[in-house]
Amino acid sequence: MSGQEIEFKGTNFTLSVVYLGNNDLKSLNDKLMEKVAQAPQFFNCAPIVVNVSEVDSDFDFDQLKEVVEAQDFVLVGVTGCKTTEQKTAARSAGLAVMTSGSQQAKAKPIEPSTEKAPTPAPVQPEAVPTKVVRGQIRSGQQIYAQNSDLIIIGSVGNGAEVIADGNVHIYGALRGRAVAGASGRKDSKIFCQNLQAELISIAGVYMLHEQIGSHADLPQCIHVEDQQIVFSNLS
Repeated sequence: MSGQEIEFKGTNFTLSVVYLGNNDLKSLNDKLMEKVAQAPQFFNCAPIVVNVSEVDSDFDFDQLKEVVEAQDFVLVGVTGCKTTEQKTAARSAGLAVMTSGSQQAKAKPIEPSTEKAPTPAPVQPEAVPTKVVRGQIRSGQQIYAQNSDLIIIGSVGNGAEVIADGNVHIYGALRGRAVAGASGRKDSKIFCQNLQAELISIAGVYMLHEQIGSHADLPQCIHVEDQQIVFSNLS
């Protein structure tokens, strides 16, 4: 095997973070079970990070791992460890100890530079055609538009899933699941002519059917502000 066949590159992923308010892992188990029951396909083997900044020093990381994996989530690691002992216990349980971007910024303040930075050459983004799909998207089907917007000229049925790294446009009813900004773009939006979705998600911020409330059965433009799903009526 030549050295060119394996490369290490940095990239960004959108991960859900579960915040623990105390050491009660039974409550966590119950909450994970509830989420899986609401959208089993969306949460099956979903990667998550657990924030442990509010737990006590005797927190059991081995049990945390067992609880999360028992509900078929993938525990990528933990964040918010306050002491060296917590970090050691987490690593001993086989967990990655992660530092969020905000924590890194707080720990390493940027010193102002006195040197004038060179002006970078303008980079022209590579245009990726919008993916257009005509017809009904039926239960069990999944449509993914990588690095582009996705247009569905038809409806998305229960149990179907449409995903785009950009915006999702549905010229019909959305009854299944729609995921926009799958690569982390927070300015992505979901447009549909009739919102009856099982789940909507933008850049990792999601909402389930029972939370949609009065916005259901209406044409909607959906986006994210301050980590909250926001609806705008299109009619």
